[in-house]
Amino acid sequence: MRSITLFTGQFADIPLEILATKAHQWGFDGLELGGHIDLHKASTSQEYCQEILSLLSKNNLKLFAISAHLVGQAVCDHIDERRHRSILPEHVWGDGEPEGVKQRAAKEVIAAAYAAKNLGIKIVTGFTGSSIWHLLYGFPPIDPQQINEGYEDFAKRWKPILDEYKKCDVYFALEVHPSEIAFDIVSAERTLNAIDNHSSFGFNFDPSHFGYQGVDYIEFLCRFKSRIFHVHMKDVDFDWNHPCEAGVFGGHTIFGDPRRFFNFRSLGRGKINFEKIIRTLNQINYQGPLSVEWEDGDMDREVGAQESLQYVRRLDFKRGNIQFDAAFSK
Repeated sequence: MRSITLFTGQFADIPLEILATKAHQWGFDGLELGGHIDLHKASTSQEYCQEILSLLSKNNLKLFAISAHLVGQAVCDHIDERRHRSILPEHVWGDGEPEGVKQRAAKEVIAAAYAAKNLGIKIVTGFTGSSIWHLLYGFPPIDPQQINEGYEDFAKRWKPILDEYKKCDVYFALEVHPSEIAFDIVSAERTLNAIDNHSSFGFNFDPSHFGYQGVDYIEFLCRFKSRIFHVHMKDVDFDWNHPCEAGVFGGHTIFGDPRRFFNFRSLGRGKINFEKIIRTLNQINYQGPLSVEWEDGDMDREVGAQESLQYVRRLDFKRGNIQFDAAFSK
């Protein structure tokens, strides 16, 4: 059975000492740290890393991955103080000059690789940002060269980062997601091509972001089976047969607005076919953790985390090594 972890990003306001105790009491096997770790400090201080590991061990928890989502977003984005300053450490934001922010963000993503190495883990999950997301809809007409330049910019900024990951024997797992350089199957393939299929780059599979777009998330697992480095378990509700007021990308509404086409839900309360996902993960031999990323604005988060854990625990199963009818010949 795979380990079940909690992504701590949605609980970042709770001190790690308290959250670790709660996660243990709830029954999680470990954590994916998001917002509970100083990446720069962890990249240079073994003592700091040991403090984190000891705290988790005291609560019978393991560490499976750390997050560089927020700082990774700034590597390729068009930097906007109103959007980016609040999500970045002050030493990354600096004077706010866009190119400087991008370069310091890249250094921080590299620091995450060294932090992971010091912590004895192999996976950093995160975002990449995108210089061409604003060109998603093709009107006024977009010169194809503009899209090419976006992937060239991604490759220029991320290849040096990924080379450092390779030195650390650590992998970067991009959460394929709107506003990133890869947000569906086609763009994920183009992303890999842009970096010459760099061996240190793969994906953090989160089915919720495929479901509301109408993207085949089972095909994503099959197509990129050797690149599935980490898995987020997150549900989403949508209804293709029910007209709405705000479409697939939300119509500039906030999450939770009932006018939206989709809203994230506690596991088992949305439309994602997790049974099929588990069977496909078995088929592609994914043995990593299943990390609960809980996002449901209508539910108490501690209740939601616990029910999501129990849902995944019931759903997950080990793949058999014999066909059921093979026993008949014995």
